[in-house]
Amino acid sequence: MPETRLPRRAVFLDRDGTICEEMGYVNHINRFRIFPYAAEAIRRLNRAEIPVIVVTNQSGIARNIFPESLVHEVHQKMIAELAAGGARIDAIYFCPHKSEDACECRKPHPGLLERAAREHALDLTASWVVGDRYADLEMGHAAGTRGILVMTGYGRGEYEYYRSTWPRQPDALAENLTDAVRNILKRGGGALRRDE
Repeated sequence: MPETRLPRRAVFLDRDGTICEEMGYVNHINRFRIFPYAAEAIRRLNRAEIPVIVVTNQSGIARNIFPESLVHEVHQKMIAELAAGGARIDAIYFCPHKSEDACECRKPHPGLLERAAREHALDLTASWVVGDRYADLEMGHAAGTRGILVMTGYGRGEYEYYRSTWPRQPDALAENLTDAVRNILKRGGGALRRDE
């Protein structure tokens, strides 16, 4: 009989402005700069046995700003740098389309979260999305997750200038990814092991 996997919670992370510096279009590998605290923050989720999944819009592909191969190269660099810090990403999903393509995988649509939930047996209603754009949280809310807006990247500006227009506010605010992970774990995002 095939093994039945029960749905589990996950933490979905935006890439640019959350895990790494916001550089606009990362059209060259040298423009990718991971935040120095990202590995430690993700490692805490790993130790709590919470899947960590990166979900990112990469419309530069459709706009012919960079090839899809560069996105894969950047993600390999991200995985390697995080691994050097003892951290692991469980999966990466990206949308290569422009907003005018009206695809279901581009944030704020929930397509990527729904696909990840199917492929990894995840309970979206018990999961979190962490990002620096309101579109990250809209995506999460559409899929039933809770959302944390980080103040890195575009986060502080979006919150200070546009929050009054948002139909739903973030479930929490965080200075950065470290603060967001602390918040998730404090709210029952997973039990830490004794060595944490």
